[in-house]
Amino acid sequence: MMPTILVVEDEPAIVELLKVNLADAGYGVKTAADAEAAQVALKDALPDLVLLDWMLPGQSGLALAKELRSNPRTRELPIIMVTARSDESDRVAGLEAWVDDYVTKPFSPRELKARIKSVLRRRAPEAAQEPLESGTLRLDPATQRVTVAGRPVLLGPTEFRLLRFMLARPERVHSRAQLLDMVWGDHVYIEERTVDVHIRRLRVALEPFGVDTLIETVRGSGYRLAAPR
Repeated sequence: MMPTILVVEDEPAIVELLKVNLADAGYGVKTAADAEAAQVALKDALPDLVLLDWMLPGQSGLALAKELRSNPRTRELPIIMVTARSDESDRVAGLEAWVDDYVTKPFSPRELKARIKSVLRRRAPEAAQEPLESGTLRLDPATQRVTVAGRPVLLGPTEFRLLRFMLARPERVHSRAQLLDMVWGDHVYIEERTVDVHIRRLRVALEPFGVDTLIETVRGSGYRLAAPR
C-alpha cells in the first residue's frame, strides 16, 4: 500500500502541481480545500502525512495544526506547513504549533519531496518508501518484495504491512490495539485476536528461512521485532 498524503490547500493550481509531483514520487494523494474538509477527511481515515497551507478560508492552517496536536488520535500525525509567510515570527508560530517542518512559497517540488521523505523517515519510517532490514531479512516497499539472504519470501498483503511496520520500529513492543490502528487502520473494527492470526501466518512464512524467531511475543503486552541474534 502506497503512503498517503492529505494536501490541505485552497489554490487549485498548487493542488494540481502537488498532486502530479506527489503521485510521481509514489504517494497516494487526497485533497481538502479548507480546514473543515480536512477534518472530514481525517475522520474517515488517517493519512501518513498532512501537507497544510497556513492561509486557508475560514479556520487557518495554524489553528488546524494546533487542534490536531491536541487530539490523541492525530497527535502523532506528521505535518508540514506550506505558506507564503516567511517572517521569523511566523516560522516560530508554526514550530510552536509542533508542525514537523515549514516550507515557504514559492517552493521547489524537488525540495518539498525531499522534506516529505525526511519527515516520514523520522516520524513514520515504514511510509518513507525506503528498504528496511534486520540482519538478512530485507523488505523493499517500492518493489513490495521481502527476502532473506536474497531468497524471496511470499507474504500476504496484511502480513507484508505488519512486517513493514515492525521492521521500522525494531525492539519496540506494540499492543494488539496499536497494531490494529497502525496496520489495519484506525477505522477498522475487528477483534484484537485477529492480530494473533496474522502474526502466526507471518511466522509460518518466515520459519523456512530461520528468522521467524525475530517476531517475539511479549506476555501481557503484545509483540515486537527483536534484533538478530
